[in-house]
Amino acid sequence: MKITFGFAAHSGWAALVILGGPLEEPEVIDRRRVDLVQEEWAKAPYHAAEELEAVEARKLVQLGVQAAHKNAKRQMKDLIKWTQKYDYELAGCAVLMGNPMPSWSTDEILAVHFRMHKAEGVLFRKALASAAENCGLKLFRVPEKDLDNYSLKTLAIPFTRVQTILTQLGKAIGPPWTKDQKDATLAAMIALHGKPL
Repeated sequence: MKITFGFAAHSGWAALVILGGPLEEPEVIDRRRVDLVQEEWAKAPYHAAEELEAVEARKLVQLGVQAAHKNAKRQMKDLIKWTQKYDYELAGCAVLMGNPMPSWSTDEILAVHFRMHKAEGVLFRKALASAAENCGLKLFRVPEKDLDNYSLKTLAIPFTRVQTILTQLGKAIGPPWTKDQKDATLAAMIALHGKPL
Protein backbone atom coordinates (compact mmCIF):
# COMPACT_ATOMS: atom_id res chain seq x y z
CA MET A 1 0.00 0.00 0.00
CA LYS A 2 1.16 3.51 -0.80
CA ILE A 3 1.23 5.72 2.30
CA THR A 4 2.23 9.22 3.42
CA PHE A 5 3.15 10.91 6.68
CA GLY A 6 1.29 13.99 7.89
CA PHE A 7 2.81 16.09 10.70
CA ALA A 8 1.33 18.86 12.83
CA ALA A 9 4.22 20.23 14.92
CA HIS A 10 4.26 21.88 18.33
CA SER A 11 7.03 22.96 20.69
CA GLY A 12 9.02 19.80 21.27
CA TRP A 13 6.65 17.30 19.67
CA ALA A 14 4.41 16.61 16.69
CA ALA A 15 1.18 14.78 15.96
CA LEU A 16 1.77 12.23 13.20
CA VAL A 17 -0.83 10.48 11.08
CA ILE A 18 0.22 7.81 8.60
CA LEU A 19 -2.37 7.52 5.85
CA GLY A 20 -3.02 5.15 2.97
CA GLY A 21 -5.83 4.10 0.67
CA PRO A 22 -7.99 5.89 -1.90
CA LEU A 23 -8.99 9.53 -1.55
CA GLU A 24 -12.67 8.82 -0.90
CA GLU A 25 -11.99 6.01 1.59
CA PRO A 26 -8.59 6.61 3.19
CA GLU A 27 -7.24 4.48 5.99
CA VAL A 28 -5.32 5.67 9.03
CA ILE A 29 -2.46 3.19 9.20
CA ASP A 30 -1.07 4.65 12.41
CA ARG A 31 -1.19 7.80 14.51
CA ARG A 32 1.15 8.79 17.27
CA ARG A 33 2.91 11.55 19.14
CA VAL A 34 6.48 12.05 17.96
CA ASP A 35 8.81 13.57 20.56
CA LEU A 36 11.37 15.97 19.10
CA VAL A 37 13.29 16.80 22.28
CA GLN A 38 15.01 14.79 24.96
CA GLU A 39 15.40 17.53 27.56
CA GLU A 40 12.61 19.75 28.86
CA TRP A 41 14.40 23.07 28.22
CA ALA A 42 14.83 22.20 24.53
CA LYS A 43 11.06 22.57 23.94
CA ALA A 44 11.61 26.32 24.13
CA PRO A 45 15.32 27.04 23.61
CA TYR A 46 14.86 30.79 23.12
CA HIS A 47 12.92 31.06 26.37
CA ALA A 48 15.57 28.94 28.11
CA ALA A 49 18.23 31.42 26.92
CA GLU A 50 16.26 34.57 27.73
CA GLU A 51 18.05 35.48 30.96
CA LEU A 52 21.56 34.48 29.88
CA GLU A 53 24.39 36.71 28.72
CA ALA A 54 24.49 37.13 24.92
CA VAL A 55 27.30 34.65 24.19
CA GLU A 56 25.85 31.95 26.44
CA ALA A 57 22.34 32.62 25.09
CA ARG A 58 23.48 32.12 21.52
CA LYS A 59 25.24 28.86 22.48
CA LEU A 60 22.17 27.49 24.24
CA VAL A 61 19.85 28.40 21.35
CA GLN A 62 22.25 26.76 18.88
CA LEU A 63 22.30 23.59 21.00
CA GLY A 64 18.49 23.58 21.07
CA VAL A 65 18.19 24.07 17.31
CA GLN A 66 20.76 21.34 16.63
CA ALA A 67 18.99 18.96 19.04
CA ALA A 68 15.62 19.56 17.35
CA HIS A 69 17.06 18.77 13.92
CA LYS A 70 18.97 15.73 15.20
CA ASN A 71 15.92 14.30 16.99
CA ALA A 72 13.62 14.96 14.01
CA LYS A 73 16.03 13.14 11.69
CA ARG A 74 16.34 10.21 14.10
CA GLN A 75 12.55 9.94 14.41
CA MET A 76 12.12 10.17 10.62
CA LYS A 77 14.65 7.39 10.06
CA ASP A 78 12.84 5.21 12.63
CA LEU A 79 9.50 5.85 10.91
CA ILE A 80 10.97 4.96 7.51
CA LYS A 81 12.32 1.69 8.96
CA TRP A 82 8.86 0.97 10.37
CA THR A 83 7.25 1.43 6.93
CA GLN A 84 9.86 -0.88 5.37
CA LYS A 85 9.22 -3.53 8.01
CA TYR A 86 5.55 -3.66 6.96
CA ASP A 87 6.28 -3.33 3.22
CA TYR A 88 4.52 0.01 2.77
CA GLU A 89 5.48 2.23 -0.14
CA LEU A 90 6.24 5.64 1.35
CA ALA A 91 5.10 8.25 -1.19
CA GLY A 92 5.96 11.37 0.76
CA CYS A 93 5.79 13.45 3.90
CA ALA A 94 3.59 16.48 4.57
CA VAL A 95 4.46 19.04 7.22
CA LEU A 96 2.02 21.76 8.17
CA MET A 97 3.97 25.00 7.92
CA GLY A 98 3.34 28.47 9.34
CA ASN A 99 4.26 31.81 7.83
CA PRO A 100 7.99 32.21 7.15
CA MET A 101 9.99 34.07 9.75
CA PRO A 102 12.05 37.17 8.95
CA SER A 103 15.81 36.58 8.94
CA TRP A 104 16.28 37.77 12.51
CA SER A 105 19.52 36.98 14.33
CA THR A 106 19.38 35.11 17.65
CA ASP A 107 20.01 38.41 19.45
CA GLU A 108 17.13 40.08 17.59
CA ILE A 109 14.80 37.19 18.46
CA LEU A 110 15.78 37.27 22.14
CA ALA A 111 15.22 41.04 22.28
CA VAL A 112 11.45 40.77 21.65
CA HIS A 113 9.33 38.18 23.47
CA PHE A 114 6.81 37.48 20.69
CA ARG A 115 9.73 36.75 18.35
CA MET A 116 10.83 33.95 20.67
CA HIS A 117 7.39 32.34 20.35
CA LYS A 118 7.51 32.76 16.56
CA ALA A 119 11.03 31.26 16.34
CA GLU A 120 10.08 28.27 18.48
CA GLY A 121 6.95 27.74 16.40
CA VAL A 122 9.02 27.66 13.22
CA LEU A 123 11.84 25.55 14.69
CA PHE A 124 10.11 22.19 14.95
CA ARG A 125 8.25 22.49 11.65
CA LYS A 126 11.53 23.33 9.95
CA ALA A 127 13.30 20.44 11.71
CA LEU A 128 10.69 17.95 10.45
CA ALA A 129 10.79 19.34 6.91
CA SER A 130 14.57 19.20 6.89
CA ALA A 131 14.55 15.64 8.26
CA ALA A 132 12.17 14.50 5.52
CA GLU A 133 14.35 16.02 2.82
CA ASN A 134 17.57 14.66 4.36
CA CYS A 135 16.00 11.19 4.38
CA GLY A 136 15.16 11.48 0.68
CA LEU A 137 11.39 11.82 1.09
CA LYS A 138 9.23 13.88 -1.22
CA LEU A 139 8.27 16.82 1.00
CA PHE A 140 4.93 18.62 0.88
CA ARG A 141 4.97 21.94 2.74
CA VAL A 142 1.29 22.48 3.50
CA PRO A 143 0.22 25.96 4.66
CA GLU A 144 -1.48 25.50 8.03
CA LYS A 145 -3.33 28.83 8.04
CA ASP A 146 -4.84 28.24 4.59
CA LEU A 147 -5.34 24.49 4.92
CA ASP A 148 -9.02 24.49 3.87
CA ASN A 149 -8.45 26.43 0.63
CA TYR A 150 -5.21 24.61 -0.10
CA SER A 151 -6.91 21.23 0.21
CA LEU A 152 -9.75 22.38 -2.04
CA LYS A 153 -7.27 23.38 -4.75
CA THR A 154 -5.03 20.32 -4.50
CA LEU A 155 -7.56 17.55 -3.84
CA ALA A 156 -10.18 18.95 -6.24
CA ILE A 157 -13.14 17.79 -4.15
CA PRO A 158 -15.50 20.03 -2.16
CA PHE A 159 -14.27 20.84 1.33
CA THR A 160 -17.58 19.61 2.77
CA ARG A 161 -16.67 16.18 1.37
CA VAL A 162 -13.22 16.40 2.94
CA GLN A 163 -14.84 17.20 6.31
CA THR A 164 -17.16 14.19 5.94
CA ILE A 165 -14.19 11.93 5.17
CA LEU A 166 -12.32 13.24 8.25
CA THR A 167 -15.40 12.76 10.46
CA GLN A 168 -15.85 9.18 9.23
CA LEU A 169 -12.18 8.42 9.87
CA GLY A 170 -12.48 9.77 13.41
CA LYS A 171 -15.50 7.58 14.12
CA ALA A 172 -13.76 4.54 12.69
CA ILE A 173 -10.58 4.84 14.73
CA GLY A 174 -11.93 6.54 17.88
CA PRO A 175 -10.36 9.13 20.15
CA PRO A 176 -8.12 10.99 20.30
CA TRP A 177 -9.29 12.75 17.13
CA THR A 178 -8.38 16.36 17.83
CA LYS A 179 -7.65 19.23 15.46
CA ASP A 180 -4.00 18.06 15.38
CA GLN A 181 -4.90 14.61 14.09
CA LYS A 182 -7.45 15.98 11.61
CA ASP A 183 -5.03 18.57 10.22
CA ALA A 184 -2.18 16.03 10.03
CA THR A 185 -4.53 13.62 8.24
CA LEU A 186 -5.58 16.28 5.74
CA ALA A 187 -1.92 17.14 5.11
CA ALA A 188 -1.21 13.43 4.51
CA MET A 189 -4.20 13.25 2.12
CA ILE A 190 -2.76 16.17 0.15
CA ALA A 191 0.63 14.44 -0.04
CA LEU A 192 -0.99 11.18 -1.15
CA HIS A 193 -3.62 12.44 -3.59
CA GLY A 194 -3.11 16.16 -4.19
CA LYS A 195 -2.42 17.73 -7.54
CA PRO A 196 0.63 20.03 -7.63
CA LEU A 197 -0.24 23.74 -7.65
